[in-house]
Order: sequence, then structure tokens, then C-alpha cells
Amino acid sequence: MKKAFYKILSFSLALIVLLSTVSFTVDRHYCSNVLVGSSLFGYVETCSMQVRQKPFLLECDISKKDCCSNEQMTVEGQENVKASFDKLEKDKQLLVAAFIHNNLNLFFELQADLNYFKYYTPPHLVKDFQVLGQTFLI
Repeated sequence: MKKAFYKILSFSLALIVLLSTVSFTVDRHYCSNVLVGSSLFGYVETCSMQVRQKPFLLECDISKKDCCSNEQMTVEGQENVKASFDKLEKDKQLLVAAFIHNNLNLFFELQADLNYFKYYTPPHLVKDFQVLGQTFLI
């Protein structure tokens, strides 16, 4: 159960780091305010061939320069994902260290008590020396 939890947790954290650092660009091509093509990683093709084949579009003609437009949206990821522990103040460093130290045992199983005397049989008592000497632990 814990191994599966660790695997799921580590995979999700790796996925979060990967997605936060990836940059991508979306190119869109509009012809007369209608989305003609879009591309995620490359440049989108223009619609000049499609305009020549469709002469019935009066508002979008090849002679017009403002008919088609390209739109580019860029999403940039983080450049620096390394969190520096030394930039924290002294009090915050102590708080983080104490939190980790106190909660570390929540994620690890406690070792079973090692009973070294499990298979040891004590010798048979011939006389009870505590009763004979009248010495008792209180």
C-alpha cells in the first residue's frame, strides 16, 4: 500500500515539475475572423490557396491585405525551479527542519521490537534467593 502511494506521489510530483517547466507556442490563422488553422509546435500554414479556390467569399479576397491575420500565443514555463533553502530566514529554516523531523516517522514503518530472548529459556531456579535474602525491589 505504501509503495503504491510512494509511486503515485513521486510520479505526480515529477509530472508537476515537467508541466511547470515546459514552454509552448500556439499559432492560429484567421481568415475573415474565422479560424482556418492552428498549430501547437510549428507555424500554421496560410490560407492563400484556400482563398483562391473559394471565390464566393466577398469579404476575404486575395487583393485585400487585411483579410487574414495570424495570432501567436506563447506560454513560457519556469526557468529556475530549484528552491533554495539558504534564502529563507533563520526562523523559517528552523521551522522547516523541526516540521520534517517531527513528521518523518509518519511515512516510515516503525521497526518491530527485536526480541533477542524469544527463544532463550531461563535456567530452573533451585532456590529463590530474593526470598531467602529478604531483598525485594519496590
